[in-house]
Amino acid sequence: MPEAIIIDTDPGQDDAVALLLAFASRDRIDLKAITTVAGNVPVAQTTTNALRIRDLGQRGDIPVYRGAEGPLVFPLETAEFVCGPDGLAGADLPAPASEAAPGHAVQAIIDLCRTAPEDGVTLCPLGPLTNLALAFRLAPDILPKVKRIVLMGGAIGLGNITPAAEFNVHVDPHAAAIVFGCGRPIVMFGLGVTLQAIASHDQIARIGACGNAAGKAVSGMLTRPRPGGLGSDGHPMHDPCVIAYLLWPELFEGRDCFVAVETGDGPLRGRTTIDWNGRLKRAPNAHVVSAVKAHELFERMIERLATLP
Repeated sequence: MPEAIIIDTDPGQDDAVALLLAFASRDRIDLKAITTVAGNVPVAQTTTNALRIRDLGQRGDIPVYRGAEGPLVFPLETAEFVCGPDGLAGADLPAPASEAAPGHAVQAIIDLCRTAPEDGVTLCPLGPLTNLALAFRLAPDILPKVKRIVLMGGAIGLGNITPAAEFNVHVDPHAAAIVFGCGRPIVMFGLGVTLQAIASHDQIARIGACGNAAGKAVSGMLTRPRPGGLGSDGHPMHDPCVIAYLLWPELFEGRDCFVAVETGDGPLRGRTTIDWNGRLKRAPNAHVVSAVKAHELFERMIERLATLP
């Protein structure tokens, strides 16, 4: 049976590719809803972007719910300097043809989990973890329904928004601390692995040559100019790693670790301290992925993306 998932997202180019990969994988993934959060751009724009991507994939059957306007404690910081004014620079997508579903994303997460069997839903957050933290605090009864949380966030080494922190965790470290402390299985994709997930020039060209609208949009996003200082020369596919892990876990390696999140408002804000060697003698709270077979990942992604409209 396909795995039932909810994607919580702040699109963002790599979020868009993750959504498209999920759309192209109906045989393995039952996408119950897309929930949006403020992150790469404000939540009004991330919601618009989720709808634009849904239109691109012709998946109007999947509801999109608008979520949290900002982090739990800190003011919102966004990343237009990376992803462009609308968050999807290079995609060249039209305005959405439809609207978000009524109701708040947090309530949608709660409702969908409550109607699921135990261990019945996988949560796939691709942005700041605000919506998940709010859902867990408002309705802790949903936690047994969560099979696992497969997330993109954090770093085992240097960050990409500050020297210490990866963007998603930096934006809302308090939410990240709640999620990492929730007691459910977590698979963590931090910068240590996602910066390895860079397509070759040949692979990007093949995506553009798929002959469909999705391939054209993805090629445009991956070939757009990017500002320097982001940790790589190419365009890492951070968020698609989350969906790829659901499809092809054999392409990834990692280990179970204890992960702590720094919530203070200082230079270490949002740092994820990963006890890789077990020095703290704390029980692991996440499976931290550290390596990916990137070439094979993109070969399989291209095959899937080519099946989209």
